[in-house]
Amino acid sequence: MSQPALAPSSDLGVGSSKVFGLDIRPFERGTRLDLDHLDAAITERAEAAFSFLERLVAAPSTVGNEDEAQVIVEHELKRLGFEVERLSIPEGIGDDPLAGVPQVPHAGRYDIIGRLGDGNDPSLLLNGHVDVVPAEQPDLWTSPPFEPRRDGDRMFGRGAGDMKGGFAMAMLAVDALMAAHPGAIGGSLLFASVIEEECTGNGTLAAARAGVLADAAILPEPTGLDLLVAGVGILWLDVVVTGWSAHAEAADRAVNPVDLSLRIVERLRGLEREMNTRIEPVMDGVAHPYNVNIGTFRSGDWPSSVPATATLRIRVGHPSAWSAEEAEARVRAAILSAGEEERWLRDHPPAIRASGFKARGYALAADDPLAELVAASHEAAHGARPRAKPLASTTDARIYLNDFAVPALCYGPIAHDIHGIDESVELSSIVAGARTLARVIGTWFADPPEHR
Repeated sequence: MSQPALAPSSDLGVGSSKVFGLDIRPFERGTRLDLDHLDAAITERAEAAFSFLERLVAAPSTVGNEDEAQVIVEHELKRLGFEVERLSIPEGIGDDPLAGVPQVPHAGRYDIIGRLGDGNDPSLLLNGHVDVVPAEQPDLWTSPPFEPRRDGDRMFGRGAGDMKGGFAMAMLAVDALMAAHPGAIGGSLLFASVIEEECTGNGTLAAARAGVLADAAILPEPTGLDLLVAGVGILWLDVVVTGWSAHAEAADRAVNPVDLSLRIVERLRGLEREMNTRIEPVMDGVAHPYNVNIGTFRSGDWPSSVPATATLRIRVGHPSAWSAEEAEARVRAAILSAGEEERWLRDHPPAIRASGFKARGYALAADDPLAELVAASHEAAHGARPRAKPLASTTDARIYLNDFAVPALCYGPIAHDIHGIDESVELSSIVAGARTLARVIGTWFADPPEHR
């Protein structure tokens, strides 16, 4: 992700210039913000935030294994003065019409919810997902993926970028803000540390269903210090292809499901090409927003045996205009169309089942007051305007925007190789993002939305 230009902070207070029509006057209404004091507090606490990040990255919080990381977040929120609760994920969340298909049982798994302030309006919600994707082939990493390593301005480790660096940024912003201006939260600041963002969004959905909502939500995902305001729809499917197994000496007379799977992949590539010939305006600037990814492929158990089945797990990015139901119908049709040229597939159609995301696309207007405030705060802190951009993927912001009428966007640090080998986050961008976010939070509570 590209890094916007950073510049020294400017002094903003009563009578200061307005950016996007917003007067950046955080904290007590009508008083002056001492930005130097705030930025000094951020600098003083940066190493503590990096230490928190190291502990969090060292907790291998893959889906179903989030407890250790959630306890670390819980302790940090309590240290910052939040009232904290564990919100259990209902076992029946998968039956919710807005839910994705659960990957593992929810028994014993929970979100962490923190509350800071007097409990009144205005309210602001920070949301981060503690789950991370698996670290495939750790031997390919320079260092073990769950042993965080610092090298210059970078911290390496699975989840360092996506999105535990965002947790560190948010905690640093709140820590410094409360130190520089005690009592700054004249309302309700909520923090939701959720599970399953990487596969369903059910953690955020469960919290929202339980009433963990606010006037607006900010998700410190790794956006490169830009504003992420839109995402495509996402669908996960499992496809099981059945062949006719045999000894390899009779392979010419058997039916190999691997060969059949390649025919199906060809049809999926055709769907991908078709989708990308008509890119919706919200994805402007993204050359190829709709991707079909064959995430896993498994077949066979012996070189001299023709396998009986092959299983593909696929992820399809699709236009926002498609509902989850329409997306699934179109993808199913593409898969089954392989039977037009392969009689075996026509007579023995593959089994197709939903597995994970059933996410609609989403978009926040670039001129939404929340986007304006975050952009103005970034410019005030760094002297350059951030971009408002879309993503060829999804985030939990879609749940707030699509289903609960809560304005939401993502703003967070600069990360490299997320979901890949040697994932990392730039530590200086955590500090830079905290400078922006502290200004956003202060402004939000000093100048409530209804006053803007």
